[in-house]
Amino acid sequence: MKRILGRPCHRHEQITVMALIDGIMRYFEASSDRGTLSSGLPAPRAPRSRVMVLALCKDIVLRYDSTVATLFIHRLQAMLSANSAEQGRRYYLRSGRPSKPRYAMVARLATPPLEEGQGGENSMRHYQIVGAAVLASGMALPALAQDRSVTIVLPQTVDIVDPCMAARQTTGRVVSENVNEMMVEFDYVNGGLKPRLATGWSQIDDDTWQFKLREGVRWHDGTEFTAQDVAFTLTRNKNQNLTCEVGGKFGAMEFTVEASDDHTINITTNPPSPILPLLMSIMPITSAAVTPENELTRKPIGTGPYIFETWNVGQSIILKRNPDYWGEEPEVEHAMYVWRNDSAVAAAMVEIGEADIVPSLAMQDANNPDTDFAYPNAETTYMRIDTRTAPLDDIRIREALNLAIDKEAFIGTLLPTESQMASQLVVPTTIGYDKEMEPWPFDPKRATELVEAAKADGVPVDTEILIVARSGVFPNVTETMEAMMAMWKDVGLNVRLQMSEVSVHNTYYVRPFNQDGVPTLLGAMHDNATGDPVFSAYIKYASGGIQSVLNDPELDQMIADATTATGDGRSARWAEVFRVAERDIIASVPMFHMVGFTRVSPRLDYKPTIAANSELQLAQIKFR
Repeated sequence: MKRILGRPCHRHEQITVMALIDGIMRYFEASSDRGTLSSGLPAPRAPRSRVMVLALCKDIVLRYDSTVATLFIHRLQAMLSANSAEQGRRYYLRSGRPSKPRYAMVARLATPPLEEGQGGENSMRHYQIVGAAVLASGMALPALAQDRSVTIVLPQTVDIVDPCMAARQTTGRVVSENVNEMMVEFDYVNGGLKPRLATGWSQIDDDTWQFKLREGVRWHDGTEFTAQDVAFTLTRNKNQNLTCEVGGKFGAMEFTVEASDDHTINITTNPPSPILPLLMSIMPITSAAVTPENELTRKPIGTGPYIFETWNVGQSIILKRNPDYWGEEPEVEHAMYVWRNDSAVAAAMVEIGEADIVPSLAMQDANNPDTDFAYPNAETTYMRIDTRTAPLDDIRIREALNLAIDKEAFIGTLLPTESQMASQLVVPTTIGYDKEMEPWPFDPKRATELVEAAKADGVPVDTEILIVARSGVFPNVTETMEAMMAMWKDVGLNVRLQMSEVSVHNTYYVRPFNQDGVPTLLGAMHDNATGDPVFSAYIKYASGGIQSVLNDPELDQMIADATTATGDGRSARWAEVFRVAERDIIASVPMFHMVGFTRVSPRLDYKPTIAANSELQLAQIKFR
């Protein structure tokens, strides 16, 4: 056992794992000569299966302790059904330069069979036999707790909890509107804005908006919420020492504030912002008294319906209901956030009652119509091209990167059928979306010609290009990146893939960048659920944008002009920004407008909205 776990084990772990291994091994050793089992099905290859089982035992015991057996059954289901498909997929991805039909096969193979009779020897029936063997060993399954607590399974580790970083998917799902509230709340169901910490707002002149703040609101430490806290939050989000991702969405905007009393604040912006109330719907307000000014907080204090109670770094976060909340008391009393990058494991946790919500589920795991919901999530996947470094500084190479990708091969296979091919970084419902700009066509012949022409002109096309992508950022992201890498190799580019956790990925994604002169393609996913490009263009394209590698004064001026424009002129200006960035400069490889899948426990009354990728309000969860 010590050898399996890599550490001395506890008594309950010994009992659990030994019973598990005993039942599983009896199954895998049922036929050492690959004959048939008593069921009539062919036996799997025992040696390879033993290795897989022991690896899974180690992984799952370290993660799940008392629920190891049940979770193992569900995970083994996915592993067994996907095993043959995975071997075939990796063969095609790594065997030279497959033709276009093989790309489609690659994507099809990556989706494991989910029904009995599919997948040959590694079918659902094998999973059922394994489950019976384990259950026969006398292991008890955990009972569903009848309480008012929920467990939410996130796909990635939460590494930062500061509200000024709530633009990050992992941070926002925990903090936004749960711990720290906005002044204005965007209504993702009906559209428009509604009051939160501000009860009303009005525009005094072109440069200034006045906000009336809610009275009787207190921070979790008991102090009163005032206009001083709003002024502090605005200043802190623009603090160069913090590189706040929320503040980055405000671009180069400068703030001047004036508070006539504790509950009235005038905010003057330079340049003028005709949509400042909408902008304030993405900025969580923080306490001026307890929030550090020049460093990120590890225990946020908010005004929201939940108190940030515990953060076991790398393991879990616990929020508890705020007994002194100014608004309606929510039904959920406690919420625990855990993270599992294996979608099949996360889905199984809900199925057996170990968890309640999986906000991001892989397409192949969304197989229960009673618990699984599909929703448009306003996310666009893309590859940011490092235009500063050869060979990516040559526009022919950037065009080739786009032409080399067969996007149709991914839809309905690695990605949901409802996914749409993207031509720009915002979804079609966004103001200024350029409807005339079609997605790049799949033209590997033209892409190869562009690469060869660049090489003939002395462009170092043989230089290795590093693909950096974030593990778990969307379901099947690794498989998607591997397939894209193969397509780029097909047209003559030298590329290498590096899958990274959030903390490492962000060293490449956010200033100051970690490229060190290495040409980089940065895989990312951008959310614009509020519908205005002001949340996208500056941060992605402007010379001062915290996620931008561009330096184009003409584009900078276009962004500035669009930011202050109103009416139909605003939409036209933004459309021109996207055209220049994605066609004249070719700043990225737009990939797909995504569709999300969420699994929700039957004991809950909750349906995800377009906001589910950036926030998950616990107060919206009811119990059946």
